[in-house]
Amino acid sequence: MAADPHASQFMTMLLKMMNPKRTIEITAIDPVRSWYEIGLPFIIKAGIEDKIDFIQSQALPILDNLLLVRKEGSFDFAFVDADKQNYGNYHERLMKLVKVGGVMVYDNTLWGGTVAKHDGDVPDEKKEGKALAAEFNRRIAADGRVEICLLPLGDGITICRRIS
Repeated sequence: MAADPHASQFMTMLLKMMNPKRTIEITAIDPVRSWYEIGLPFIIKAGIEDKIDFIQSQALPILDNLLLVRKEGSFDFAFVDADKQNYGNYHERLMKLVKVGGVMVYDNTLWGGTVAKHDGDVPDEKKEGKALAAEFNRRIAADGRVEICLLPLGDGITICRRIS
């Protein structure tokens, strides 16, 4: 997402408007530290390294632990750009961790535009991602606990506001 200037600009504006106090970013929870280190020079340049607590782990166990040690609705904002097969699992946990009125943003929900194409028009290497993104989109579109907006910025950004 950081590679798309429109998506980055939008996310910056959204966060400034929201002014969240407690945020969680699933990309800051990763079993591979080198992914975090790629972005570290930008984090340092922005002067926010003291605000980021990178956790080297799979995300689901960390979210499960947060559900045990924090009260429901502890976070104002969540951003997810992680393994697509777990987006639904992340969503369910974040629905408990993010407060009513809070926002969850999911990246890559258009999967390079493939979600709108017939399978025959999608390269084999993108078919699994297309299926995962399409299933996640269907799932949250039917979720009455959130209001959603899917933006065609970058690789697709879906914004969910928790309403119940």
